[in-house]
Amino acid sequence: MISINNLSYLIGDRVLYEDASIHIKPNDKIGLIGANGTGKTTFLRLITGDYPPSEGTINKSKDCTIGYLNQDLLSYESEKTILDVTLEAFEEAQKLKHEIDDILKKLETEYTDELVTSLTDKQEKFEALDGYTHQSQAEEILEGLGFKTAQLTVPLSEFSGGWRMRVMLAKILLAKPSLLLLDEPTNHLDLPSIEWLEKYIKNYDGAIIIVSHDRYFLDNCITKIVEIAHQMFNQYSGNYSFYLEEKVLREEIQHNAYVNQQKKIQETEAFITKFKAKATKAKQAQSRLKTLNKLDRLEDTAQDAAVMKFRFDVKKQAGKVICQLNNITKSYGDNLIFTPSEGVIKNGDKIALIGANGKGKSTLLRMVSEEESPDDGTVEVGHNVHKGFFAQHQLEALNLKSSLLEELSYISGSNKTELELRSLLGAFLFTNDDVDKKISVLSGGEKSRVALAKTLIEGANFLLLDEPTNHLDIKSVGSLIKALVDYQGTFITVSHDRHFIKSVANKIWFIENHELKEYPGSYDEFMHWMQKRKIQNSPSEKKIKKENTKPRNDNNFKQSEKETKKLKNSLSKAEKDVETLEKQILDSNSELAKPEVYNDSEALQKQTAILKNQKEALAKTEKEWEAVALKIDQIESV
Repeated sequence: MISINNLSYLIGDRVLYEDASIHIKPNDKIGLIGANGTGKTTFLRLITGDYPPSEGTINKSKDCTIGYLNQDLLSYESEKTILDVTLEAFEEAQKLKHEIDDILKKLETEYTDELVTSLTDKQEKFEALDGYTHQSQAEEILEGLGFKTAQLTVPLSEFSGGWRMRVMLAKILLAKPSLLLLDEPTNHLDLPSIEWLEKYIKNYDGAIIIVSHDRYFLDNCITKIVEIAHQMFNQYSGNYSFYLEEKVLREEIQHNAYVNQQKKIQETEAFITKFKAKATKAKQAQSRLKTLNKLDRLEDTAQDAAVMKFRFDVKKQAGKVICQLNNITKSYGDNLIFTPSEGVIKNGDKIALIGANGKGKSTLLRMVSEEESPDDGTVEVGHNVHKGFFAQHQLEALNLKSSLLEELSYISGSNKTELELRSLLGAFLFTNDDVDKKISVLSGGEKSRVALAKTLIEGANFLLLDEPTNHLDIKSVGSLIKALVDYQGTFITVSHDRHFIKSVANKIWFIENHELKEYPGSYDEFMHWMQKRKIQNSPSEKKIKKENTKPRNDNNFKQSEKETKKLKNSLSKAEKDVETLEKQILDSNSELAKPEVYNDSEALQKQTAILKNQKEALAKTEKEWEAVALKIDQIESV
């Protein structure tokens, strides 16, 4: 569909790609990854034709159509309803619809055969374009992305930037181009909308390239990873988790092959040096020199780009209770947010506040931070609590005219020297002359890093983090996760990034029926509990429970006991199979590290295939184990 050959692209003296090639096939589901600044968005714009390549060719098939979701669409404005804006995806059909409406209006006062013939002709064309189903398709996509039915007739201009971006995404999805380019599509979506988009992408009949920092999202909907690194496109067949494993394996093989070749080169050079002057060995030395000169020299594994290394220090310890919410209520006019709700944040809590947008997550965060008051009830902040707030408005509040050094100096006052501030900025990947850059020239990811640095410098013992992973690349998200895991204080975070939540939270807060509720465990445990609750509350499950309230039938009870015993035997077997497969994978990895294997391409390919099959078998067995365990849990809980 698209063939990119020997592509090079320069920005001034800086080379983004050099002699790089890639082929995009129909139905490819590609995750495009790489550190900030490696050229992910630039690559998408090269495909659309917004930028011309410095060298190389980008060839597209004649029937290739492209839909591009990018952050520039945030500035799109219209007084049309969001439904009408979305329907602009069907330009020809919408033009026909307006013409049909005009003819119908004329026919009210001016009935002629010519108008009737024209109407019939246009209606046939409209039907051929499937025009009568377009509105229902648009409504389905908009509602899948989180809009309520009543909102579909509201003008686009009345929505915030994040919601406008959803409308733009709906419009692009509705057009069904043969290639979808999505640049950070989850940044403005909540968890239910992300899950809907994952299913849509998996079933999409076309190719997709997605730039995203959301590991779960990439794992759930893409089948190929393209990593931009060292000015090249490195391809991996599989999702993000497979890429992580495969990259380690490739680099280990490459490094071992490099080490062995270097050893051989040194031995050959030593032989040449020792015997080139001896008549009896001179011919052999000359032959080896020629072989050495023709040798295709391997490169060692290249070092990855630098990653942020920082930690949130706590200047003083807070008391046992950080914050207590007492019967808080909140409404905006007729829009009810909270009925009387309670909650306690204790020292050491690491809370993830999750749920759909519009439920009150950011409102709750502002009430906890005391930036906003509840309508009724109280918010009591504990002893010695020093708050640090990271949110979207912190990015917007950055002084665009300030340099990085000036922005941090303003926060830190006279407590830190310029050397200390430079060191701090270095931890956030701003080095040398970078610290003199104006905030106005920074990218979204760079501004997020500055805002994080400002949060860190305050030494807060209670952090409030509203979507902290937005605009950060995957490695920067990993650095933030490590800093929060090591953090000795307390935090509450609003996030839609499931990998981030899973990695940092020890408690889950969620809002249900306008009431704040708590689950005292990890995200994985919470999701298991929610799934179990959903099954128990399903109509079929309620029917089963109702039947079980009847006098017990001993034959049925014995049958249930027999089934449980059988399932437990299956569970035990699955556990043993998992242990066996894990040992086999360890043995295969050891086999791959042997020189006689990685120096023999046929043996290497064979052993790699064995390892891949073992990993697939392990994943399948673990899935079977989970299914059996869940079934036993359901039977025993009845």
